[in-house]
Amino acid sequence: MDFDKHALRQVLLVACAVAGAALWLRHGVLEAGLLPRDCTSGGEPLLCLLKDALVQGFMHQRVGWLSLAAGSAAFVLGCRRLAWLGWVSGLLGLVFYSYDPAAVGTLLSLLVLVAAQRQHRHGESKAA
Repeated sequence: MDFDKHALRQVLLVACAVAGAALWLRHGVLEAGLLPRDCTSGGEPLLCLLKDALVQGFMHQRVGWLSLAAGSAAFVLGCRRLAWLGWVSGLLGLVFYSYDPAAVGTLLSLLVLVAAQRQHRHGESKAA
């Protein structure tokens, strides 16, 4: 299999950036205790809003289910935009405790991203 190196680099670059940011948020911010522990006292409203958004994102594996839904829809429809959503949210889900649904959504999305690039390249070679 000869994949387009530019497309593969783009997918891997996005993966490194998203995974790096997610790991920094998880270990450097959430687990390091940089966000307020108790947001009921009304101390830092912006930091409490950020903490609530992060926690709500991985509570009940919501990020992973989003990845699975987007990846499945992208796989069925062949839609690259849904595949990118599934890829990015899947990477976030793998870091933020949504392993099972995020893993499947990430792989389905990756299949669509690679297959779409391969079809695009085959179309160009047939036209030439």
